[in-house]
Amino acid sequence: MEASRAIAVYIYPGLTALDAIGPYEILRGLPGATVQFVAQERGPVTVDSTFLRLHADVSWDEVKQADILVVPGGNAPSQMRNPAALAWLRQIHATTRWTLSVCTGSLILAAAGVITGGEAATHWSARDHLRRFGVTPSRARVTRQGKIITAAGVSAGIDAALTLAALECDQSTAECIQLFIEYAPQPPFYAGTPETASPEVIARTRLFLK
Repeated sequence: MEASRAIAVYIYPGLTALDAIGPYEILRGLPGATVQFVAQERGPVTVDSTFLRLHADVSWDEVKQADILVVPGGNAPSQMRNPAALAWLRQIHATTRWTLSVCTGSLILAAAGVITGGEAATHWSARDHLRRFGVTPSRARVTRQGKIITAAGVSAGIDAALTLAALECDQSTAECIQLFIEYAPQPPFYAGTPETASPEVIARTRLFLK
């Protein structure tokens, strides 16, 4: 009998769309997967660009447990200051087999007390913020601490979800999903991390982030 896998993707105003959609495209391919986009209330949720909206299928009050929880980044400070959001995340995390964060989603988990130490990944510009919670920022694209998997900035969410797929099922399943979406990145530039980007590009990007 095929295992059932309940996957909750938390969405909130100002999230980064790919942080949620990247893992979704991977995890929906797991055998027996059912995916729900969860928000404080049902309905459209505007992402950080303000040009796009994702739709919440269900509200917090309707979701009491999940096998896999996905927490995207984006406007993380708004969620870090939201006691109700943090309480719901703690509640769901207690029921999961896996909790996955992308980008600054790890800051939200740290604020919720889900990540309390060790190493975690986040967007390169937010590494110092993790230290404030007693968490050592990892420079890896994907970092695992027990059942918590954290991804670095935005695109790393795809890598993290593939890692999770292999752990939840097996490597062959993860590879089939990878092939299905033809995920074989060959970026045209070598500027994807602050360790490889030029000083000029880093400075310009920091201005954009402000």
